[in-house]
Amino acid sequence: MNIGIIGCGLIGNKRANAVTEGHKLYGVCDIEIGKAKKLAAEKDVPFYTDDHMELIGREEIGLIIVSTLNYQLAPITLAAVRQGKHVIVEKPGAICSSELLPIMDEAEKNHRIVKVGFNHRYHPAMQKAKEIMAGDDAGDVMFIRGRYGHGGRIGYDREWRADASKSGGGETIDQGVHLIDLARWYMGDFDEVMGFSDTYFWDMPVDDNGFIALRKKDGRAAWLQVSCTEWKNMFSLEIYCRNAKLAIEGLGGSYGVEKLYHYQMLPEMGPPDTVIYEYPRGDRSWELEFRDTVKAIEAGELKEGGLRDAYEALRAVEEIYKA
Repeated sequence: MNIGIIGCGLIGNKRANAVTEGHKLYGVCDIEIGKAKKLAAEKDVPFYTDDHMELIGREEIGLIIVSTLNYQLAPITLAAVRQGKHVIVEKPGAICSSELLPIMDEAEKNHRIVKVGFNHRYHPAMQKAKEIMAGDDAGDVMFIRGRYGHGGRIGYDREWRADASKSGGGETIDQGVHLIDLARWYMGDFDEVMGFSDTYFWDMPVDDNGFIALRKKDGRAAWLQVSCTEWKNMFSLEIYCRNAKLAIEGLGGSYGVEKLYHYQMLPEMGPPDTVIYEYPRGDRSWELEFRDTVKAIEAGELKEGGLRDAYEALRAVEEIYKA
């Protein structure tokens, strides 16, 4: 396919690097034309523009990648689907769940694939944990505990994420949707959302910490916290099964080496058998997500990581913000 990218910032560049052999980056777009021109030059892209509708209108392009600010994600995705394009749209996909409903309708009507950028599912430790859970040894998931946070930088509270009209909220909609999505990926749908968000440090009108409890009717739950007052970037996800614990830490880079600790309970209990998997070779999640999207387009069906997942994650975020 020929690929078009709308939004040529940090994530847009990551998405450009993830376009694998056999596919061509054909056009790029950014409202700051200099960013589009720079990416086009680096990737030998034949077409660049600052008008996203011009890019979407190109018949040669089959897949659009939308990596803009949050408030632009849903309108641009909807326009692309209406033009018959397949789409990879960055998380959270929209600034509210209702924005996703017309996209769902158009995607179904036009038989288009819309993949939402929940790239954390494609990290090797997450994939390995899923593989272990699919076997017979771990047993059913009882509960999940997750923490995700990053440190600050001077001026953080004056960036676009601190403007709710552009971001849709603060830390809960930013890193929170990743933890909510992972909890649903490992445990399925939840029936109840509880918790709250607040602003403890940063001088901004959006939350810098979110505390999220997701619960099923049978009582099984996920307890999640996201923070941009962590001061040192960190990621931790612990999955407690009947017969095993799977603990994931780090995401590579400033989050530390990605690791999975597999604690397997013995029949006599006591200290568990422990296997530690370490993944020091960089982040391939963007490439793997792109390949998965291509497979879905070829098959005509997206099995996971789509609009409904984004819809459910945003509904949970909205419950926290209501509280």
